[in-house]
Parts: sequence; structure tokens; C-alpha cells
Amino acid sequence: MSAATGTGTYNLAINQGATYQRTFVWTTGSCMSGCSPPAGAAPVPVDLTGYTAVMQFRAFPLAPTVLYDASADITLGGTAGTIALNIDATDTETFTWSQGVYDLLMTSAQGVAVRLLQGAVSVAPAVSI
Repeated sequence: MSAATGTGTYNLAINQGATYQRTFVWTTGSCMSGCSPPAGAAPVPVDLTGYTAVMQFRAFPLAPTVLYDASADITLGGTAGTIALNIDATDTETFTWSQGVYDLLMTSAQGVAVRLLQGAVSVAPAVSI
């Protein structure tokens, strides 16, 4: 995911009753002159020290009911720029819905909010739970 390109789209496919783990890395991207790093330079991780993350699953954007709040399931990796999502199997077991949407809102210590990711969430029902 690049900070220079705006909100990224990534769809989540969760197996009901299984642990869901996904790690993202937020990096700066190449851009035209005046950006850091300069055009053609390799992306570098964004320092997430002091950031907070909010991620909610809903049936549709602006739905009044939150299907699941994954904010507590996120671990930020500081200078490595990693955003680790780890939803426990005991939580996914309770997912009785089959599809929805989510977004990931990152807020810096200075209060700057960035909607970094968005996408669809699908849940494959379990047989063995």
C-alpha cells in the first residue's frame, strides 16, 4: 500500500471458525518531483509510531449496525510500517453473515486521519465448528 496513491482496495475472505491473519505494509511510494522519496526510489515503510487504527465490518457503507469491530485485532509495527490483522477463530466462529464491507482508518498522533484501505468482506461458512 502506498501513501501516495490514496485509498487502496483489498478484499478480505474469512473462513468462519478459523483464525484470520493478514499483514499489510504501508509504504511511501514513488511520485513526481517534490515528494519523498524521489521518483524512481524504492518505497520505504511509513513510521506508524503513535498511530491508531480503526477497522469495522458493516453490511454496506454507513449501515447503522457494525457486524464486527476489528480495531482491537490490529497490531501496528512502528517503524516497520506493518499493520497486522489477527482475528481469533473464536471470533470468526460467531460470524453468521456472509458478506459486507470494511475500511481501515489510520490516525496519526497529530490527528491526521487517512482511510488507507477499503473493500469487501466475505465469510465462507464452516462445516466443522
